[in-house]
Amino acid sequence: FARMFVQVCLYFYCKCLWRCLKFVVRKLTGQCELQRICYNTKPGAARTMKIEASLKGSKSKRLQTSVNVHPDAIEKTIDDIMELKRINPDVNPQLGVSLQACLLQIVGYRNLIAEVEKLRREPYDSENPQHEEMLLKLWKCLKPNSPLKARISKQWCEIGFQGDDPKTDFRGMGLLGLYNLVYFAEWDTEIAQQVLTDSLHPKYREVTKKELSQLSKAEWEKKKFDKAIGYSFAIVGINITDLAYNLLVSGALKTHFYNVAPEAPTLTHFQQTFCYLMHEFHKFWIDEDPLDIMEFNRVREKFYRRILRQLQNPEMALCPHFAASESLINM
Repeated sequence: FARMFVQVCLYFYCKCLWRCLKFVVRKLTGQCELQRICYNTKPGAARTMKIEASLKGSKSKRLQTSVNVHPDAIEKTIDDIMELKRINPDVNPQLGVSLQACLLQIVGYRNLIAEVEKLRREPYDSENPQHEEMLLKLWKCLKPNSPLKARISKQWCEIGFQGDDPKTDFRGMGLLGLYNLVYFAEWDTEIAQQVLTDSLHPKYREVTKKELSQLSKAEWEKKKFDKAIGYSFAIVGINITDLAYNLLVSGALKTHFYNVAPEAPTLTHFQQTFCYLMHEFHKFWIDEDPLDIMEFNRVREKFYRRILRQLQNPEMALCPHFAASESLINM
């Protein structure tokens, strides 16, 4: 109880002290916190995340709710903020422009989560012609020289599905998994086909003397007969979709999107991020050189932690130009 009482006292003390400090700084500089952030922080994730935290932490309900407005109401919201903060827009024209850009990103990120969630919740329907068309497009992009003999076919295993009918594999991520795979195969075709080929026919990497000395006899016996470990391309794509989805809803991708999207991030930005994650996971899998496919979860978790660490850097942009990685082609 005593510890809890001290924590409560510290919370209110720090909260009051922080507000007092903000008041003093405003009197000394003649600028509110929003002005100081916009004028002293360069555009991108660093500025937008500070603006978002400032608005959410404000004692004014109008400022708190400004991060949840409809995109069409952003201009009116900016006017309300300027009026509430008693800022003359004619004297501070750049402030309105900066706040508008930040709010577009903040509101856009929230709307992107809703759009992605809607796709994730929509199940694949084999009776829906659009769903079937997308699935067939995935095959044509990945295997242009191998016609699909039938809709229900063991050929689907050639691109990494588990059975004769891929619809059962989309249960976890719904249409979102299919959308991402089709985008990867259609817009980054050369790399997607290369990753698919490598997943089916992984290249053997010689075991060094140092690595050999670290392997137990059982591990080495296993390694001899399983020299290169591939994986199921489509299933891994759906799994990486889940990874990208978790990064999005947790807010971790704010750093990336606020740095690459000058205004509101869109579904295309999310799909480009998925493509990047597929590129990077493929390289990471090869570098990790797992003993068997049972190590997939360990490798995936390690990869996820690495991406999270990268996104802690406010200047991080995972794929600023979305250029296909030449290193993959040459691998």
